[in-house]
Amino acid sequence: MLVDSHCHLDFPEFAPELDAVVARAKAAGVATCVSIGTKLAQFAGVRAVAERFADVWCSVGVHPHEAEAELLDSASVLIEHAGHPKVVGIGESGLDYYYEHSPRQKQIANFRHHIEAARYTGLPLIVHTRDADDDTIAVLGEEMARAPFRGLLHCFTGTRRLAEAALELGFFISVSGIATFKNSAQLRDVLKDVPRERLLVETDAPFLAPVPHRGKRNEPAFVVHTAAMLAGLVGTTPEDLAHFTTENFFRLFTKVARPS
Repeated sequence: MLVDSHCHLDFPEFAPELDAVVARAKAAGVATCVSIGTKLAQFAGVRAVAERFADVWCSVGVHPHEAEAELLDSASVLIEHAGHPKVVGIGESGLDYYYEHSPRQKQIANFRHHIEAARYTGLPLIVHTRDADDDTIAVLGEEMARAPFRGLLHCFTGTRRLAEAALELGFFISVSGIATFKNSAQLRDVLKDVPRERLLVETDAPFLAPVPHRGKRNEPAFVVHTAAMLAGLVGTTPEDLAHFTTENFFRLFTKVARPS
């Protein structure tokens, strides 16, 4: 079995056929999905999708793009929502200096509140970072020195330095369909050196469909293509890759119940 550790099943692209999307994932061997929160204003919809399907779980968080519109003054609202039985992670949060839809200092402030929530609840922190390696490394390092927490870098597209810093902190690295793209050779060079016990796979659906579906709407069933590429990259079989990434997922997302 495989796990899609990061998707957005509450997004409107899936509304007309959500049951079919989840069914196709199961048919492809994707037994568990985590649907990720990006706005507190839309969290009720994220939670409702997780409540609707036994093996769909969710997270609560404010994407860095939304930091100005949903600037937090504490971690309390995240901690409160994290008490729900289907909420298994904090985020996605982090820093995005590529688009800079929100001011950097507001992104950093929200990021620190998410870390506080992850630390308090014991749930993993789901980190989005793009073109912000220096500040991401600095914030994570500073906060880890204060008190420990667990987490992952989702949809990893960063530098070797970022990967090594995250691994040093005990973080996991999650691989998306971007790694299958022809122009991602440099990324693959970094990923092939990540220890197998720290790798996860994801879709980030409805975005970033892997080859051979690039350009189409992504969905959890397509994580099998990313997993197959990653298996070849690290020199193992798709079955072995599925086994160890799934075990990694359950080691990190300890609140998730294994499929019956």
